[in-house]
Amino acid sequence: MRRRHLLGAGLAIAVAGMAGSAMAQSEIKIGEINSYSLLPAFTEPYRKGWQLAVEEINAAGGINGKKLVVISKDDGGKPADAQTAANELVSSENVAMLAGTFLSNIGLAVSDFANQKKVFFLAAEPLTDAITWSKGNRYTFRLRPSNYMQAAMLVEEAAKLPAKRWATIAPNYEYGQSAVAVFKKLMSEKRPDIQWVDEQWPPQGKIDAGPVVQAVAAANPEAILNVTFGADLVKLVREGNTRGLFKGRSVVSFLTGEPEYLDPLKDETPEGWIVTGYPWYDIKTPDHDKFLKAYQAKYKDYPRLGSIVGYQTIKAAAAILAKANSTDPEKLIAATEGLSMPSPFGEITFRKIDHQSTLGAYVGKTALKDGKGVMVNSVYRKGADYLPSDAEVEKLRPKD
Repeated sequence: MRRRHLLGAGLAIAVAGMAGSAMAQSEIKIGEINSYSLLPAFTEPYRKGWQLAVEEINAAGGINGKKLVVISKDDGGKPADAQTAANELVSSENVAMLAGTFLSNIGLAVSDFANQKKVFFLAAEPLTDAITWSKGNRYTFRLRPSNYMQAAMLVEEAAKLPAKRWATIAPNYEYGQSAVAVFKKLMSEKRPDIQWVDEQWPPQGKIDAGPVVQAVAAANPEAILNVTFGADLVKLVREGNTRGLFKGRSVVSFLTGEPEYLDPLKDETPEGWIVTGYPWYDIKTPDHDKFLKAYQAKYKDYPRLGSIVGYQTIKAAAAILAKANSTDPEKLIAATEGLSMPSPFGEITFRKIDHQSTLGAYVGKTALKDGKGVMVNSVYRKGADYLPSDAEVEKLRPKD
């Protein structure tokens, strides 16, 4: 009897193990990392976006019949914590790929981890050019239009301004440094007559806006490049409005037209700034209409740019996994290079040469409407039109 009981117990354990194994094989897991606790204005809409994408993918039969599961971790805005999270996702959760990140220094940290461990990484948001060029690697791809792409879009408009004396304000870390460097390079190429009269580098998330505004005003620029965002942007605008910094001066500003950064400004929104952003209320295309309808039906709220990034990151990941029909990193890379897919902004392609997607951005001007900041006169700029040639990229990117 005892032997029969042990045999039965052993059989039950074996069957349970087989069922667990079968369950694992019927799922594909993606490990997602982001700065949820540090930057909720962007990352909460971003999370809603990717959750909507997961729901749609699984409702349509998953990935080649397998259920898509996203396991998400918060990096707290710390590169070391992001690498620890990446390691846990790969070693403990056996994810097929890594995705996400927001801050550029964190994106670079996870990209370095992916390269060392030979794990596929789809960077969602980090904008530094280094991630696909100077520090690019075969395991890392990026969705969002880079600093170079957004700078090129803004320079196209900024170069038309009569202003010759320019000042810059940017957060003092990888993203801000990269954005200022590429804007200055592209702008000076188009307008050799320009003078750069002042640079301000407040710490990210800790701007002391009074002295910054005072220093810029003292340099007496005719135009200002702003790269601050989030709470820093609100403080800068408030102090700048109070001290008249923006009066009679042109301002060109990365990201300010995104609802997550424009909405908190409310009636303090400065008018006429040239910005990149997301005027969801003015986009009339079938791809965007479909996304907007689904998002509003699920969340009873309007999307932010983060919503688009989260949604498209997981849609892209699913398209990559479906084409590869494998979780082998080398097969995922081969499937992604040159892969085209739909997005709420129209078709995008992941370039083979640098692993950058051709997702574009909207460029327009800030305005006040009903006591709220909006983007007006916006035009979608296709990412493919604002990227350097293959020959230039080959000089910028190390060989794999």
